[in-house]
Amino acid sequence: MVSEGPSTRSLVPAPMLRGMADGRLVRFEEITRCPLEVQDSLLSLLSERVVAIPELDGPEGMVFAKQGFNVIATANTRDRGVNEMSAALKRRFNFETVFPIPDLDTELALVEAESAHLLRRSGVAAAPDRDLLGVLVTTFRELRAGEGGDRLSAVMSTAEAVSVAHAVGLRGWYLRGESGNAADLVASLAGTAAKDSPEDLARLRRYLEQRVPRRRGPHWHAVHEARHLLAG
Repeated sequence: MVSEGPSTRSLVPAPMLRGMADGRLVRFEEITRCPLEVQDSLLSLLSERVVAIPELDGPEGMVFAKQGFNVIATANTRDRGVNEMSAALKRRFNFETVFPIPDLDTELALVEAESAHLLRRSGVAAAPDRDLLGVLVTTFRELRAGEGGDRLSAVMSTAEAVSVAHAVGLRGWYLRGESGNAADLVASLAGTAAKDSPEDLARLRRYLEQRVPRRRGPHWHAVHEARHLLAG
């Protein structure tokens, strides 16, 4: 920039610009959590499918979207009101609501497959314990539904369950050379499920102390015995 002035050599293309130039799909994460000014910048991009670079002259100053370019934006329904999308921006999107997986076995199979994939990428040779994953998925489903008044304000999504399963596998493998146990599960729950909410942490602690003992099976018993490991 200093020696040559504005040129394509001094331009650092952002993902949106690369997606337009290459004709690719671009994923925009948590669109309702970005500033309104950033949201507004998408209006002409989505309607006219062109971006102007005022610093560059001639044809290089205009980037036209190639065939295949499109934007997939994600947002959590609980984030409504944080930075609500304008009506103009909403008109440029088709909306699809993704609901929690209704079937326990289907959700368990998905968590098992995705966590195993992540663990292999992390160098973990031990496969996840399916019975322990069953405890994890059931816990998430009950906290998500708020059974017994223990519904957490955090989003207890399947993706979060995969994250916890991954953390359990990492702890078990790199601390003891195994797939992870109930103590690892309890230790990993607070950071994902309760995060930094004292109210959610209290609900999670109440769930482990009152509802888990009603379940049968060695893994449920081990989770109850490890409840003191819950951080906070």
